[in-house]
Amino acid sequence: MKPAVLNVAAVQLRFRPTLRENVANLVRWVETLSGRGADVVLFPECATTGYAVDFSTISRTEVEAGLAAVASAARQARCHVLVGSPTFEGRHRFNSLVVFDRRGRETFRYSKIHLTERDRASFRPGNHLALFKLDGVPCTAIICHERRYPELVRLPVMMGARIVFHPNAGLDLLKVSRRKRGGRDGIAVRAFENQVHYIFANSVGPQGGGLWSAGDSKIVGANGEVLALADHRRETAVRASLDLAAAGRKYAREALEQPAFLRPYWRSMLAACRRAGR
Repeated sequence: MKPAVLNVAAVQLRFRPTLRENVANLVRWVETLSGRGADVVLFPECATTGYAVDFSTISRTEVEAGLAAVASAARQARCHVLVGSPTFEGRHRFNSLVVFDRRGRETFRYSKIHLTERDRASFRPGNHLALFKLDGVPCTAIICHERRYPELVRLPVMMGARIVFHPNAGLDLLKVSRRKRGGRDGIAVRAFENQVHYIFANSVGPQGGGLWSAGDSKIVGANGEVLALADHRRETAVRASLDLAAAGRKYAREALEQPAFLRPYWRSMLAACRRAGR
């Protein structure tokens, strides 16, 4: 049976210099937040490695060992953990969000589709949308830059998603970082226009080379209300209890029906999304 309430946490990280240090920090946060009642913990983009790094120097063996440690932490804490990390398929590397369930099993992996110039130097684009379940609750995800592509949220919401998870690793000039603070990033609008809950976990602080992360990790309710908001200075976590009945997907559902001439095209697109995700 699906829960009526889901307790979620978004961790705002200061990345450490090494993968080992980052992973140890992730494990500590999982232990801490599960002890405070979190059902789900979301970490930023590339949380295992940091984002402003040379990914070619980080081996598949190191990354997979780090993810195994996070999986073990999820199992011991009995909570879902969603962690941004490089992943590998054959000879190719992807910028992914890896979903672990309460038993530490990987249940889903979403790879960033719309890559930035920095991404393209290291990663291949993904080719399917995110749709997965946490305790039976349908969810979706996008990664960082993908907030600019609303169809990546609307289509999974049309397929049933009631929560959006958005790992981020801001990498901007300080003046740009300042403009993004205080919730001025469109996330509340995305929650409102789909009537779904939205969880955003960002990095924070200086990233080297004069670049910064704005922080501002947040949890937004399905009515667009900001339920929890971090600052732009420190590593921290924000938490909220989500009323799942409030995430009714009203506007996405109505868009499937009107205008009538679009109905068959929407249904065709959703069928294609489901096929790509198998």
